[in-house]
Amino acid sequence: MGAAMRRIHVGNALSAFGLGFTVPYLYVYVAQVRGLGSMTAGLVLAVFAVAALIVLPFAGRAIVRRGPLPVLLIALVTAALGALSLGLSASAATVLLSAAALGAGQAVMQPALATMIVDCSTTETRSRAFATQFFLQNLGLGVGGLIGGHLVDTTSASSFTLLFAIEAAMFLVLVAVMATVRAPRAPHVEAVPGRGAGGSWKQLLGNRAMVQLCVLGFVLFFACYGQFESGLSAYGVEAAGITTSALGTALAANTLMIVVAQFAVLKFVERRKRSRVIAAVGLIWAVAWAVAGYAGLGHGSQTMATAAFISTYALFGLGEAMLSPTLAPLVADLAPTGLAGQYNSAFALVKQLALAIGPAVGGPLGASLHAPYIVAFLLFSLGITVLAVRLGRQLTDVQNQPSLARSRVVTQGRAPADAVAAAEA
Repeated sequence: MGAAMRRIHVGNALSAFGLGFTVPYLYVYVAQVRGLGSMTAGLVLAVFAVAALIVLPFAGRAIVRRGPLPVLLIALVTAALGALSLGLSASAATVLLSAAALGAGQAVMQPALATMIVDCSTTETRSRAFATQFFLQNLGLGVGGLIGGHLVDTTSASSFTLLFAIEAAMFLVLVAVMATVRAPRAPHVEAVPGRGAGGSWKQLLGNRAMVQLCVLGFVLFFACYGQFESGLSAYGVEAAGITTSALGTALAANTLMIVVAQFAVLKFVERRKRSRVIAAVGLIWAVAWAVAGYAGLGHGSQTMATAAFISTYALFGLGEAMLSPTLAPLVADLAPTGLAGQYNSAFALVKQLALAIGPAVGGPLGASLHAPYIVAFLLFSLGITVLAVRLGRQLTDVQNQPSLARSRVVTQGRAPADAVAAAEA
C-alpha cells in the first residue's frame, strides 16, 4: 500500500466517522428537536436521495475531465457547509436546503474516492484496496455512532449542533488530507469530435456486461441496504416483536460481522470467480430472509425470535463483506481506459436509485404484509443468484477471475524454459 492509498483510506475512515455522528439521529433531530414534524423529517431523507440522483450523472463526466481529486475536494467542502448549516437550521426551508447540499456532497464523494482507489491500485491489489475501504467505512460509522450517541441530548438543540459541527470538521480534515495525495496520473481520454457527455453515456449503455452489472447492483442494493432501516426493521418490530434495543443490537451484529469477517472472506473471494461469489451472496441472503421469516412467522419464543432476527443482520453482513472486494473492482475492470469515473458514477447512481425506492416499497410492506414481504425479498435474493450467473457469461475470464492474469504470466514465463528443456531432451 503506497502513501497515496494510505491517505485515501485514512480520509475514507474520517468521512465515515463524521457521518456516524449524525446519520442515526437525523430523523429525531428534524422531527423532535427542531419541532418540524415527521413530514419534514421524511422530506429531508428524500432530499438526500433526490440530490444524489441529480448530481451523479454530471459527477462522472467531471471526474473524467478534471480528475477525481478536484471533484472530491469540491464535494467535501459542499458537504461540510451542508452539515454545518443543518446543525444551525431551525426552519423547514433551511433544513431542506442544507440537507440537499450535504446529500449532494456525500453522493459525489463515493465515485470520486472509488476512482482514486482505482488510479492508485493495480488489478492484483484492487480487491484488497476496496475491501479495506469498506472495512474502514463500517468501523468509522460504528465508532462515530457510538460516540455520537453519548454526546447527543434530545432536549438540547446545541448538542446536535455540536454533532453536525464535528461532522463538518471531519469533512474539512479530509480536505486537508486529500490535498496531499499525489495519485498516479490517470490515462487521458482525447476528445472525439461529436462525442460529448451523451456519447460517453451511450458508450456505457452499449456495454452489455456493465448494463447487466447495473441491473444486478440495483437488485442487490434494493434487497439489502434499502431494507435495513425501513422494511426489515418495521417487520422486526411489528411481526417479530423486536424491541428498539434488540434492533440496535442487530445493526451492531451486522457491523461486527463485517469488521471481523472482511479480511478472512477476502482470501476466499480472491481465488474465486466474481460471478460465483455474487451468486453465493444471493443464496446467503435468501437464507437470511428465511431466518427473518422464522423470527416473525415461526411462533416461537420471543428469545428465539430475537436471536433469529439478529442472525439475519449478521448474515447480511457476511454477504456485504463478500461483495466489497468484488463489485467495485469489477466496475473498474469493465471501464474503458480513462472512463473509470464515468462508470463509478453510473454504478453509484444505480445504488442511490435503489436506496430511494427500497424504503418506499419495503417500509409499508414490511409493516403490514409480513408473509408477502418475506417471500418477495427471498425471491429477490434468489434472483441475485440468477443474475450473477448470467453476468458471468458476459465477462472475460480475467474480468471474472483476476487471479488468472497472474497465473498466466507465470505460465508464459516458464514456457521458454520448458521448451528448452524439451529440446535438450
